Amino acid sequence: MGKVPSRAGDNKELSDFLRSRRARVAPEEAGVRPGPGRRVPGLRREEVALSAGLSADYYIRLERGRVANASQAVLDAVARALRLDDAERAHLFNLAKPQSTAAVSQPAVSRRVRPGAYALLEALQDAPAMILDGCMNVLAVNRMARAIFIDFEAIPARERNFARFVFLDPAARELFIDWNLAARMIVTGLHLYAGRHPNDPELTGLIDFLSASDADFRHWWAAQDVEEFAHGTRHYQHPLLGEVTLAYESLVFPGDRDQWLFVSTAEANSPSHEALRNLADQVSHADTPRNPRPASRPE
Repeated sequence: MGKVPSRAGDNKELSDFLRSRRARVAPEEAGVRPGPGRRVPGLRREEVALSAGLSADYYIRLERGRVANASQAVLDAVARALRLDDAERAHLFNLAKPQSTAAVSQPAVSRRVRPGAYALLEALQDAPAMILDGCMNVLAVNRMARAIFIDFEAIPARERNFARFVFLDPAARELFIDWNLAARMIVTGLHLYAGRHPNDPELTGLIDFLSASDADFRHWWAAQDVEEFAHGTRHYQHPLLGEVTLAYESLVFPGDRDQWLFVSTAEANSPSHEALRNLADQVSHADTPRNPRPASRPE
């Protein structure tokens, strides 16, 4: 399934990632002229090795996850040969990093939110905002976010997870006009986190659960794509607001790269901005503001 294994013996995560990236490089991009009858998608291992200036034997062992201490120079050469972008390169380095198989017996990220972070969240009265961790657990959420998405505080604490909401709540597929893009953003973010914390048991459980529950998640997880969505635009079809376009920013808290603030805003003087202002007026007078669609609660 989608289990994130520990790094004992062969490094399967590294192997899967390198094979997936190699399959996506067209031979022409690497200066290789494919001959007739070529059946290999992308590059052959020997072609990656040649492009990276490595012996074929060494690269084959690296791709099989059997090199424990690849140097930075080697990883840089492989990243160039495979045309990796910045996020993919960072992920490669994380996957190749030696790590103790017994390093983690508890979730790698603290769920404690600093008082200052809570204060910042509450200060954003006109913008939907939430604090998440690397597993997409919703650690804190303001009134506007509860009204735009769902009232996370009304569901059991163990189910307050943005990935679960996006993939398992039918309301999410109605809310996000660009659901595929929003959902892929979740998967690529979880892959980046997995590279930093491969032994996190909470992440392993989440990946297994979502892989067993949703075919889209299972397919995208197997694709090994990584991308860092630090900012962008999302389009929503909201039951109270109609169609709105919101820009998002993902802001990592200093001192804890695995807790971050996800905040959405609308362009000044736009219809979406006016819709947010009207919603802010409504929730400021409501005891329990929320998106009226209930969240599913998978067991």
